[in-house]
Amino acid sequence: MNPSRAGARLRTVLGHLGPRMAGAGVAHPTSGAVSPNGFQPPQFQYTRDNNDLSLGQRQFYEENGFLVIKNLVSDADIKRFRSEFERICQGEVKPEQMMIMRDVSIAKSEYVPSEKTVSKVQDFQEDKELFRYCALPEILKYVECFTGPNIMAVHTMLINKPPDSGKKTSRHPLHQDLHYFPFRPSNNIVCAWTAMEHIDENNGCLCVLPGTHKGHLKPHGYPKWEGGVNIMFYGIQDYDENSPRVHLVMEKGDTVFFHPLLIHGSGWNKTQGYRKAISCHFASSECHYIDVKGTSQETFEREVMEIANKLHGIPKDTTLRDLYRFRGRLVKGKRINL
Repeated sequence: MNPSRAGARLRTVLGHLGPRMAGAGVAHPTSGAVSPNGFQPPQFQYTRDNNDLSLGQRQFYEENGFLVIKNLVSDADIKRFRSEFERICQGEVKPEQMMIMRDVSIAKSEYVPSEKTVSKVQDFQEDKELFRYCALPEILKYVECFTGPNIMAVHTMLINKPPDSGKKTSRHPLHQDLHYFPFRPSNNIVCAWTAMEHIDENNGCLCVLPGTHKGHLKPHGYPKWEGGVNIMFYGIQDYDENSPRVHLVMEKGDTVFFHPLLIHGSGWNKTQGYRKAISCHFASSECHYIDVKGTSQETFEREVMEIANKLHGIPKDTTLRDLYRFRGRLVKGKRINL
């Protein structure tokens, strides 16, 4: 996209928004039993009253901060997402605003465009085929259990974790996704993350620290790894290393929903294959924006604005809040604040 066009479009869209606008699954908790609550009705604060989650599922998410739904996304849809990703990698389609990322271990090497050189695509809201994921009824019916009926798709990714070069750069440090978001409350935000193939510890499955969603947003920074760290792969240092960890072994189509304060990451890919997953963060459009200046998120705001300026010509004085208002998309209900 032409840089000047991108900057002009951002200003136009923000002007229109105004100051305040904006297949049946089977439950599979994955990590074991929920802490017993006796026979008294629990006090739910992380889920909404709904007809799609069982009492056990709600209790599990309340206690652990994540929930896996087996076989939620069809093989046919995943095949279509995979095909579109290949077209993007080969340069056959070039959606506006999308960020195409390469692993730091090959970032400066010569390459022929292919899926073997792309580790992630972010912000695919302008790609109609990939964005279908964010509007799948089977996804949204669960998202609504966490956000309520007015749902915004706020951040999209298709991750193609490459075989590790030996430097372990394909791993993602433990982090909290709320670090990247300039809106609150956190309980009205949820991520849907769908495996596009079998995923386990060998090819770098998600690792979660159950129950950490009950804490606060911790300071994030780049870990000091010898092999290097991929851009925007922030991590936290302030966590209990003795906290129990759960590795989410998933099959194609399985989807995990998790809270933005849940501490999680992923291991390095020890196989010769490329581990793919597609995800979207959703938020209630009733959430409100915050100013991240003076907070632990300010460094991220500065970095992402520099990237947006370099790639798309978006003015450097644009705020993180403006960027999310620009790229957010309503997928259900009414657009209110976001």
